[in-house]
Amino acid sequence: MSRPAPHPVTAPVRRDDRPPDAWLAHRRARLLWGSVLVAVLVGPSVIWMLRSGPQPPLHQMSVLTGLLALSAMVIVAVLPSRVRGLSGALGLETLLGLHRRLGMLAGALVALHLACVVADRPERVGLLVPMAAPARGQAATIATAAIGLLLVLAVRGVRSGSHEVWRWVHLSLAALVVGASALHVFWLDNLVTDAVMGPVLAGLGMVLVAVLVLRWGARAAAGEFRVRVVRPESPTVSTLVLVRRGRHAGPWFRPGQFAWLRLERMSVEEHPFTIASSAADGGRVEFTVRHTGDFAARLRELRRGDPVWVDGPYGAFTPDAVPSTGLVLIAGGVGITPMMSMLRTAADRGDPRPYRLVVHARDPADLLFRAELAHLRTRLDLQVTEVLRRPTEDWDGATGPIDTALLSAVLTDLGGIGTAECRHDYFVCGRPQLVADVLDTLGALGVPEDRVHTERFAQV
Repeated sequence: MSRPAPHPVTAPVRRDDRPPDAWLAHRRARLLWGSVLVAVLVGPSVIWMLRSGPQPPLHQMSVLTGLLALSAMVIVAVLPSRVRGLSGALGLETLLGLHRRLGMLAGALVALHLACVVADRPERVGLLVPMAAPARGQAATIATAAIGLLLVLAVRGVRSGSHEVWRWVHLSLAALVVGASALHVFWLDNLVTDAVMGPVLAGLGMVLVAVLVLRWGARAAAGEFRVRVVRPESPTVSTLVLVRRGRHAGPWFRPGQFAWLRLERMSVEEHPFTIASSAADGGRVEFTVRHTGDFAARLRELRRGDPVWVDGPYGAFTPDAVPSTGLVLIAGGVGITPMMSMLRTAADRGDPRPYRLVVHARDPADLLFRAELAHLRTRLDLQVTEVLRRPTEDWDGATGPIDTALLSAVLTDLGGIGTAECRHDYFVCGRPQLVADVLDTLGALGVPEDRVHTERFAQV
């Protein structure tokens, strides 16, 4: 494996043990949002238990499972709704993971709720017959069927070329689940009339409505940009360069974050892309896009001056929130996009810390930004290691997977990998399998989990 020699840097590497203010603010935000989510999930159930007193076990279980399921549904609806503070605190992968797991939990709680209701009073089995059941039973049946379909969609995942269809079916079923569940609780006319539980349940509804208003308000308030150029990076990848309309007030995103793009102000079609440009340039933004799908084709056909609406930024995949003495960036293919934003920003800021970039690609044609990375080595303490899965005959660089031998060689000059003295952070972006393999490799090297940050190319 060949590896370029490190570029000498005259400025000293920062070794300050004190975490920066951004990191402390990020930790506080994670703690705050985590506490809010836990309170929303278990709060209504705890309040009901404190007010209800001793109850027959099956009746108590039926109410508790119903309340927990309802709270979980509200959180599941909120998590992907682009609450910027929540996204910035927890990060995209954490939000999607919670969304998936709480959705599964809600489905299990609904099934357990139905079982407890029938076990408590067997004659209630008639509530499961839609045509014979009262309105509250019909609403419950609709919600149960919809959540079952949602779980099937989640397990199957997004099929190639069908993301927009999958997304809107998913959203429609989610709205049906929440709406039918709310009607079921309302028509039961039990908890909603309680002096305390009524306002608590109303509060859950208000939280959901407020988030949805903010969600669609954010769409309307998305920034309008104009196309400066569409720049080809390779036969299969292009970069869309946009400039903000009117006056701008400096940086508006952090390196590594992403945004949603749409080509009409109120279009229902929009797609997320990672920002590739430097966060130090507030008036310009770049998105590097692989040529897959109809939307990417439309982006490539844009001309200078065409409008594009940008809703963002979102995500916590950014080095601005970590107090590291150096960064190791590991990217697969177009996963180099957030890494370029980090490196460009670091160069513009004059960051003296060491940066180590490992790029894993299929063949030389998939290696992006090679000329710019060579230039960035003159501005940063940067080493770049390129690894190919399918090398050509004239390739003399690294090949194969990113394993412990390769990373040990790449990071040998950093010293102390996996020790308490080593305070480097690792950012990994790419296909789910690549990310999983790199996580295993870093774990084998003894890198602490809290030093590893990931972003995978996958949808819930």
